[in-house]
Amino acid sequence: MISKQEHADLTSLNTLKLPAKAAWLVKTSGQEALLEALDFAASLQLPVFPLGGGSNLILAKDLQAVVVHQLPEPLNWSASAGLDVSLRVPAGYNWHQLVLETTSRGLYGLENLALIPGQAGAAPVQNIGAYGAELSDCLDAVEGYWLQPDEKPRSDLLPAKDLQLGYRASRFKGDWKGRFIITALHLRLKKQAEPRLGYADLAERVAGKRELRKEVEAACVPLPRIIAETVAEIRQEKLPDPKQLPNVGSFFKNPVISAEQADALLNAWPAMPTYPAGDQVKVAAAWLIDQCGFKGQRLGAFGVHDRQALVLVHHGGGTADGLLQLAEQIQQAVKERFGIQLEAEPEWLAE
Repeated sequence: MISKQEHADLTSLNTLKLPAKAAWLVKTSGQEALLEALDFAASLQLPVFPLGGGSNLILAKDLQAVVVHQLPEPLNWSASAGLDVSLRVPAGYNWHQLVLETTSRGLYGLENLALIPGQAGAAPVQNIGAYGAELSDCLDAVEGYWLQPDEKPRSDLLPAKDLQLGYRASRFKGDWKGRFIITALHLRLKKQAEPRLGYADLAERVAGKRELRKEVEAACVPLPRIIAETVAEIRQEKLPDPKQLPNVGSFFKNPVISAEQADALLNAWPAMPTYPAGDQVKVAAAWLIDQCGFKGQRLGAFGVHDRQALVLVHHGGGTADGLLQLAEQIQQAVKERFGIQLEAEPEWLAE
């Protein structure tokens, strides 16, 4: 199935609700429809831009491209091998729905990644992560097509080890940017695993629910599902719903600095939250922003959320220029006070 729309409005396809148009918007379902869309783009000599839920994207201007939006397809459950379960996930599948379905089956791997907005196909691009887990922990491979100029799209299956997955990073944001369109993920999930409960709030809440173990067992609720629901509860308390208050979730990455710089900062600000990151130290960006007095502040159509300083929200009627102005003010203030340069997490699409 394929549908085409010229001069398409993309406002509803980005969670910041920024106004932007695409030369063409093509919605596809299935491999044949996707290949038809790629052929269509080639016939117009326009680049292809894949767009899922638009939850990690800043549309700064109109796109002179064929925007491809893959619709959800059914999951492909493979036979399990021992304690592992292989799962092929189409790119258009809703991520949170995927978490709920896998954890309801008692499978470990995605439970800490509940309520992350967007579609599955976008997950490897920035190696989504939360509460001590990342997609790279259970990703086996990525399926899709190479987009070669003046050539037919070439299908490929890329092993996860070749993707250079890091903290909110992958080759899809680097040397492969714009060169590959993801059509499916191949995941490896576990029937048994140690739950990742390194965050105190998450651990305490899950422990409280596990005290009701008899009732839980009677209701046949697997532990991974309990963890996923708990993560979702915490996120709902801290983060605004993009459908109610447009945002892209965490706007800035947690900066990673040297141990020496971290020690110097902790001498001045002992309460600064830090986390080990190999031989370096990760600092909580939300705390840095909050210390600079931005939480709850507003600049025109945009503001900093009053419960989570990492989230910039759109109150309506704004453009990307206004968002950039607020982001730059925050970056400058944090740099001046702490000597740390904050880096934006969402992709800034200006052309």
